[in-house]
Amino acid sequence: MQLIKNETFIKCILSIINKFRFSIVTPMAESYKALYLSPMIPSYNIPATVDFFASLFGFQVARDDGNYVILYKNNLTIHILNAGEDIGQMEFYLVVDDIDKLWEGINTWLDGIKVKAPFDREYGMREFHIEVPHTNTLMFVGQVIKQ
Repeated sequence: MQLIKNETFIKCILSIINKFRFSIVTPMAESYKALYLSPMIPSYNIPATVDFFASLFGFQVARDDGNYVILYKNNLTIHILNAGEDIGQMEFYLVVDDIDKLWEGINTWLDGIKVKAPFDREYGMREFHIEVPHTNTLMFVGQVIKQ
């Protein structure tokens, strides 16, 4: 069996990928600027999940219909809704300006919550990871490592 040279292999893979890419960009795709993305997090206990984001991260309630809550901070929103029986895991990433200060302010409040303390990533971010209570959601909190 003959090994394919790396360059030939890469060209072959790129050719396959290009066949499956969207080849047309609609005029609408170019006509707007995405401002932010709001996660919609299913929760088994909406009040406890709301309290988690409000108490630890300073989000405030913008709307509360009992079964659906929208939280906001600065220009960001998080939507909390009732979870069904079989929800899959959700993940989202919150970029902050001072991760160590945030961690210092919340880490003593995290008893019983699964977390990974701040650490540096090879792709230039400092992060901590936290499971959002009463959900199947993993929250990544990160900051660009300053050079």
